[in-house]
Amino acid sequence: METIPRASRPTFPDGYGIPESSEGLLSWDQVEPRLREARHYWLSSVRPDGRPHSVPRWGVWVDGRFWYDGAPTTRHTRNVETNPAVTLTLESGTEVVIVEGESHATRADPEGLGARLAEAFGKYHDAGYRPGPDAWAGADGGGLRVITPTRAMAWFAFPTDCTRFTFAGRGEGV
Repeated sequence: METIPRASRPTFPDGYGIPESSEGLLSWDQVEPRLREARHYWLSSVRPDGRPHSVPRWGVWVDGRFWYDGAPTTRHTRNVETNPAVTLTLESGTEVVIVEGESHATRADPEGLGARLAEAFGKYHDAGYRPGPDAWAGADGGGLRVITPTRAMAWFAFPTDCTRFTFAGRGEGV
């Protein structure tokens, strides 16, 4: 079951112009379609020595989570195996969506989640990427990972609609 996060104002230093009232907050219904429709995402993780690492990723937003796949030998996968904390962002610096959460290895049954993921990955068919519903059913899950969000922040008209989203039971605000 998908969790609808709670919207509130983020805390910014004085001078940024963030409104004090809740008037103008974005709703999750305004933000989530951007996560579903995006083709390119930036995934940031932390190397074992504490240095940051960012990489562009393809993936899909399904059931309130971000699903992506790749080789277990990649730098970002090795990072999240040690420390699952990640930040996922979209490309725009003016229509911003930032998601914080944890990345974990998983698998997907071809008759259920695998079919839904294969359909969602259809947005990459023109680029030659066409995973089938059984792509993530093997013992290693085909390299499938899922990011479960704990919090998010978004704005499309900074600072008036700057909104923090907190997912119940998953973390405090950004």
